[in-house]
Amino acid sequence: MSDLDVKREDGPTGGRYLVTIDGHTAEMTYSKAGTTRIIIDHTGVPDALRGKGAGQAMVQRAVEDARAAGIKIIPLCPFAKAQIEKHTEWQDVLA
Repeated sequence: MSDLDVKREDGPTGGRYLVTIDGHTAEMTYSKAGTTRIIIDHTGVPDALRGKGAGQAMVQRAVEDARAAGIKIIPLCPFAKAQIEKHTEWQDVLA
């Protein structure tokens, strides 16, 4: 796991992952598609955090959480999709 502190906020229909560094926050949002899938629909990383690994850390945490919960990920967000395609060891969680 990345050494960045990734927080998760989960609600009944979806949630988000957050990384805050030096007062700047990156966010990745998801929607729940039933009880067995989540759809990652957006990743936003402010310019101040680009290149610091915040986006990748959030995708990695989502993959780890999906594995732990026995659910699959549908990555509609182009960034999340590219990260999962790049890391073949994460592809077991793809829906």
